[in-house]
Amino acid sequence: MSPAQLQSHLQSAVSHHRAGRLAEAEAIYRRVRTAAPKNFDAVHLSGLVAYQQGRMTDAVELLQRALRLDAKSAACEMRLGAALLAAGRAGEAEQRLRHVVAVAPTMSEGWDNLAYLLKTQDRLAEALTCHEKAVTLQPRNTVAHYNHGLTLSLFGRYPEALACHERALAIDPRYALARFGRAQALHQADRIAEAVIDYRKFLVLEPRHTEARSYLLFALHCLSGISRQELFDEHVLFGRTLPPAPLVQLPNFPDPERRLRVAILSPDLRTHSCAYFLEPLLQHLDRQSIELYLYHDHFREDATSGRLRSLATVWRNFVGMPALGVETQIRADRPDIIIDLAGHTGMTNRLPLFARRIAPVQITYLGYPNTTGVPAMDYRFTDALADPNGEADRFVTEKLIRFSPTAWTYDPPMDAPEPVRPTPDGAAPVVFGCFNTPAKITDDMLLLWARLLAATPGSRLLLKGAGLGDEPVRVRYRERLARVGVPVEQVDLMDRVAGTAFHLAVYGQVDIAVDTFPYHGTTTTCEALWMGVPVVTLAGDWHMSRVGVSLMTAAGHPEWVAETPDDYVRIGTQLAAAVEQRQVLRSTLRDDLRRGPLLDHVGQSQRFSAALRECWRDWCRKSAASA
Repeated sequence: MSPAQLQSHLQSAVSHHRAGRLAEAEAIYRRVRTAAPKNFDAVHLSGLVAYQQGRMTDAVELLQRALRLDAKSAACEMRLGAALLAAGRAGEAEQRLRHVVAVAPTMSEGWDNLAYLLKTQDRLAEALTCHEKAVTLQPRNTVAHYNHGLTLSLFGRYPEALACHERALAIDPRYALARFGRAQALHQADRIAEAVIDYRKFLVLEPRHTEARSYLLFALHCLSGISRQELFDEHVLFGRTLPPAPLVQLPNFPDPERRLRVAILSPDLRTHSCAYFLEPLLQHLDRQSIELYLYHDHFREDATSGRLRSLATVWRNFVGMPALGVETQIRADRPDIIIDLAGHTGMTNRLPLFARRIAPVQITYLGYPNTTGVPAMDYRFTDALADPNGEADRFVTEKLIRFSPTAWTYDPPMDAPEPVRPTPDGAAPVVFGCFNTPAKITDDMLLLWARLLAATPGSRLLLKGAGLGDEPVRVRYRERLARVGVPVEQVDLMDRVAGTAFHLAVYGQVDIAVDTFPYHGTTTTCEALWMGVPVVTLAGDWHMSRVGVSLMTAAGHPEWVAETPDDYVRIGTQLAAAVEQRQVLRSTLRDDLRRGPLLDHVGQSQRFSAALRECWRDWCRKSAASA
């Protein structure tokens, strides 16, 4: 092949590459590499294509070879660092990226890539420093502003994150990812209606972007006025955007009684509310019956992660790993059952992996209050109170498995303080409290709480949640309260506090916890009960507004479940007047919980295991029937 032909082929490959036709580009690059093995551009760009296709072993090998051909190429070394990180070789990746910013300190993209690596290592302060360097070097780099905003969100600095995404949009209004980033920042700042608008704008531009569609679905749960049917239809639409499962022969042997390999995939195998409900189940699994694989998908590992890891035969962390690499590893592990604990939550959406059928039995449980919409998701674990028989089955794409009297198994924090009794004479004002995420607080809920305050003279409302300590947020929230008619002078706003023990101690300031509607609390409800505080909840007709029904029944207090808004006010005012009853509850509610299924860790684990076994037997029966 002549030099002119080589150049012509390279130009053709680059055109395909820029247009996103990666297979066509890779084929031409390969021909050029065969004819001219020392052609740096062909080898380098082949490595980039391999990276973009998720073939990390090939990407690392090709980029290393390219770097040997041109050791001074900072761009090639930067891409090698990214490929090494995606291949799980973070130490080598950091060495490469540190070298890139040392030899090319004005290369904005190098600092941005180093920031991403540091973020995956939970070194957020260092990552922010690198982001600031990147945007300073190239103030009109939209990608750098977008990535900077994402990291600021991890710090909870949502107004600054929002400003980053808006800066990127000001530079280039057509930069779609900045619209997605802006939506996320609005969502995290509890400006749900605005977030939904931006998610929809982004999805017009990128209709098959599964992560954005998941974020939208999660946000819609906190939006007033959306019907159960509309929300179900949105989930079905998500499933339709996914490509069908490939025709892959699963190697699992269909013996209904053999030891099962059960895998759990979640970004929350760490100090997180999800772990409070998962750990007691896993602690009591029968190891003779189940071999446990835990797949963590988050940059943070902590003491909770360590405890969970000790319960597993295999622990893997997939953070930063492309979907193809995750799929390859899971298929190599050959789980019989794989359980999703995230649904449409989490920083990385792994539901498309479930759509590709990565295990014979696929289950969603615990972390998300709705169907996934994924056709290949077989089951959703729940209970008959959160999802009543008959009606609930019409609004899910999975088969509902009502495996227990309550779907949750609560593990109270070891450092929880003792409950504090209210003032005996009732002289202090009654304090209603809600510690649920502020995103769940709709205007309709605020109006109901205003009625409760009016019906309880001298009472106060304490709202505690992320961001409520920031003065701009407090000003906006007070304006919202006044707009919907809540007496602002009776409402106290409190930010989150560091440490579980300090957080739970704040329940000493609350007489009655008031649950949100339609999206109930789960962890906050269990915490309030554990701290001796009664919880008033309003029952709805779908899972997210029936969690409280299940939890109150499990706690032995179904009388705190309201069927109507009027009922909610009645129950709240009766509890407010019952000073002596509330004093007794401070010392007896923990025993009530211990008597019910929520704290029956052994029994719940057995029921969970039995449900897993029955799902497996069902697959074996179907396999035998189709053989």
